[in-house]
Amino acid sequence: MTIKRIIVCSLGILSFALNTMAARIDTLSVESPKMKKEIKVAVIVPDQALEGKKCPTLYLLHGYGGNSLTWLGIKPELPQMADRDGIIVVCPDGKNSWYWDSPTHADSQYETFVSSELVKYIDTHYSTIKDRKGRAVTGLSMGGHGGMWLSIRHKDVFGAGGSTSGGVDIRPFPHEWKMKEQLGELSKNRQRWDEHTVMTQLDKIQNGDLALIIDCGTGDFFLEVNQKFHEELEKRGIFHDFIIRPGKHSSTYWNNSIDYQWLFFKKFFDGYRNNGE
Repeated sequence: MTIKRIIVCSLGILSFALNTMAARIDTLSVESPKMKKEIKVAVIVPDQALEGKKCPTLYLLHGYGGNSLTWLGIKPELPQMADRDGIIVVCPDGKNSWYWDSPTHADSQYETFVSSELVKYIDTHYSTIKDRKGRAVTGLSMGGHGGMWLSIRHKDVFGAGGSTSGGVDIRPFPHEWKMKEQLGELSKNRQRWDEHTVMTQLDKIQNGDLALIIDCGTGDFFLEVNQKFHEELEKRGIFHDFIIRPGKHSSTYWNNSIDYQWLFFKKFFDGYRNNGE
């Protein structure tokens, strides 16, 4: 009986220790000078960063209808993952902006906010690797579009980009997700829509400029545009990881897919850290 009690007690202590080994979660309001308002941001800070070690940063973007806490709801293990691998995770509230600088709404300038204003804030207030090789950006759905949009257009800021179930070509969906509120009607603003889809941004990069990972579920309504995006990258000779696995456009799929993207970005970051730079 005594032995059993000791074993149970030991297992209980181990379980408690594992559950308490998690990064700090900061919930912030970060000023956007361009939009003249504060934006909610969740930051997962691993112990290594709290102790002053320079850590890489993963900017993790939510989808349409989400907010700064969406990813923590989808993947509650993120703080443990951040602590284990020494990665700072930044989750901004992008509203329903598609992470554009909207040409029609001055208060929706989220490309500038994430790629410039927020990066500067995080690098000032946290122990980050202040180099593109220590930054990556990815996201789900609308945030997958954002991950590709921001990394391609700001390769001087981000060294790696990703998309899971991403809307990487918006043009087949002109009446969905209030995109026309940001860009105007497609029929009257075709050039603007062409200029604001990830598919038309690939002339901005060459092979080797970015580490890229794209995935989508077999039952996802974005599967076709992701396949076409992959084919266009191949045609241009731009190396990338492209994964199709069973799943729909759902949190169940993203809870699984982020594990693969996390490994991809960790390997990217480790390549920089292991070189002693």
